[in-house]
Amino acid sequence: MGGDIYQAQVIRNFFDTITGTDRNLTRIYMCVMSLAKLRMEPPEKMAALVDQLRKSKIQKELSVDILDYVCDAANSLEMNMVQTAFGVRDIQQVAQDFSGVSLDSL
Repeated sequence: MGGDIYQAQVIRNFFDTITGTDRNLTRIYMCVMSLAKLRMEPPEKMAALVDQLRKSKIQKELSVDILDYVCDAANSLEMNMVQTAFGVRDIQQVAQDFSGVSLDSL
C-alpha cells in the first residue's frame, strides 16, 4: 500500500515537472527511474527507459515511450492511492464534515 502512494507521488512530480516552467531532464530522469525501482522493473526495462531518456536529451523532446510508461503506471494504481498522493479527499468524508455543521453553530 505504501509503495503505491510513493508511486503516485513520483508520478505527480513527473507531471508537475513536464508541465511546469522548468522542464529539467534530470528531474524527469529521477522520476522515471524512481518509478521503475518502486515498480521493481527488470534490468532490461530500466535499460530501455534510460535509452529513451538519452534519446530524449539528444532530440530535446520527451519520448512518447516515457510518457506511455508513466501513464501505464498511473493507470495501474488504485484510485485511493492516487487521491492520497494528490491531496484529494473522498467526497463522502467531506459530506460527513458538512452534515455535522448546524446552522446554530454558524
